[in-house]
Amino acid sequence: MKAYKSYGNYVTKPVTSLKCELDGYVGWTGITRLIDENIEKGKRVFVMELYPGIEESLVKERIRGIYEDSEVIGVSEALYSYDKLDDIFRDYITQDRVFGYMTGKSINHCFDEEKLLLLRDRVKKSEKLVFVIGTGAALVTKGDAIFYFDINRWEIQLRYRRGLSNWLSDNKAAPILTKYKRGFFIEWRIADKHKDSLWNDIAYMVDSNIEENPKAIKMEDFRNSFREASRKPFRMEPYFDPGVWGGQWMRSVCSLPDGPDNYAWAFDGVPEENSINYPLSSGDTISFPMMDMILLEADALLGKKNVARFGREFPIRFDFLDTMDGQNLSLQVHPRTDYIQKTFGMHYTQDESYYILDAEDDACVYIGLKEGIDKAEMERELRAAEKGEIIFDAEKYVNKVPVKKHDHILIPAGTVHCSGKNAMVLEISATPYIFTFKLWDWGRVGLDGLPRPIHIDHGMKNIEWSRTTSWVMDNIVNNIKTLEENCDYKKEVTGLHELEFIETERYTTSSFFDVEMTDSVQQLNLVEGKSAIIESIDGSFAPFEVHYAESFIIPSYVKKYRVRSNSGEIKLVVAYVRN
Repeated sequence: MKAYKSYGNYVTKPVTSLKCELDGYVGWTGITRLIDENIEKGKRVFVMELYPGIEESLVKERIRGIYEDSEVIGVSEALYSYDKLDDIFRDYITQDRVFGYMTGKSINHCFDEEKLLLLRDRVKKSEKLVFVIGTGAALVTKGDAIFYFDINRWEIQLRYRRGLSNWLSDNKAAPILTKYKRGFFIEWRIADKHKDSLWNDIAYMVDSNIEENPKAIKMEDFRNSFREASRKPFRMEPYFDPGVWGGQWMRSVCSLPDGPDNYAWAFDGVPEENSINYPLSSGDTISFPMMDMILLEADALLGKKNVARFGREFPIRFDFLDTMDGQNLSLQVHPRTDYIQKTFGMHYTQDESYYILDAEDDACVYIGLKEGIDKAEMERELRAAEKGEIIFDAEKYVNKVPVKKHDHILIPAGTVHCSGKNAMVLEISATPYIFTFKLWDWGRVGLDGLPRPIHIDHGMKNIEWSRTTSWVMDNIVNNIKTLEENCDYKKEVTGLHELEFIETERYTTSSFFDVEMTDSVQQLNLVEGKSAIIESIDGSFAPFEVHYAESFIIPSYVKKYRVRSNSGEIKLVVAYVRN
């Protein structure tokens, strides 16, 4: 394996420091101590609300083992049958392997109200200690204390791989794509809406990412931690995964463990998927979904204009695509806004860009169409290739543009594109991140041995056929302009295209520079240099150190900050929503 330039300081498990200490109740021993403290105060009915991905049966088994003479009620007893749930959500599940439709339904649609009434009656009549457990448990009763067992979406996906069924289906053996689709389009939407309705009722938040070692904190501490974090720079915990086209750069630069043949992609800046870690006074850490901050502290985090425009959704995504010593990504296109709204129920689409973080001499990006191609012929050959009848000649139809380190390729929705091999891409994009219509995948199968999904029908309806060579070279390949240059720093605008709502700027300095923020959250990455320090102008937060290739967030609340190099020349890419 080639050793790529690395400083060896990329942090894979960042922890966001807090001014006040968090007292954690660690393991089932700690949670039992919390319950016992409440019992001593005369409380008798406890609700254990579970985010989908946490198995009700395991929590019930644990509680029965600790409180043997208690009444343990599983709210799943009131769920509709799986067949009826499939009928209720059929329009959102769809027949597609990858894409569903974003549900607007709520948790009440999942339960039989008559059965809920029976469970409520059991709670009222019981003279024992009562535990109501499961996703939707608070529909039965708010009880005397609600414990909310939370979990990060990456951990849910790992549990899917280990055989976990979806919450609303008995599909243990289903393909991972099927489980993820149900989670993404249905279950996580319902669960987030339900969680959001319970903030004022929850007594304790529980980190459930390690099944045998849950960690609880009081709700007041949970709120305070997110309030503080949403007012200063922070990093989320990234995750890394192999893929059929994956490379070796992240393994080397991010000091990842051996095991997988490659690491293809990483989410280092996707708040809907990533988590944030806080220190406990015991020296341990506790982890919660970053979505919790978006729900609780949207104005401070995102900025009021972004909340008005996008709702409580984080609009900017940073992730890594590693093809160094790997293979081409799939040739693809993303949906236009009107199409994604009509077809999938999303508010906005996946405009994006490729910032080239590193590259070999032969690195390239496939981008836009060649002049004068025959649209009907291209479609015929794509469909023949999908059937295995021919090998699709991508270079006959698509521009192959050489790229080098620090190039920036802008990719507004509707543009045919993919990264070629031997490129390390920092992908900067809008957040609807699963809406990739693959047109050609170079004849590969997935790591599961199944043919990778191809979506030519969707793709052909979304290709912007006017984006040919001349338009590409004039508009979206290195459309970089210098805004300021002095003895301290250089500031450039690098994109995105005027059709996209994200702006990116690049700062180069060996000294320092100050940034005046607009009313928008910023997502950043140190694309060159060993490390940098982010400083508060008014002393409202402690100096924050970032390292090469790390993505991080500066909330809208900060307003102004200083970046200081402590390692020679650095380059920092900053992304935000245009006013």
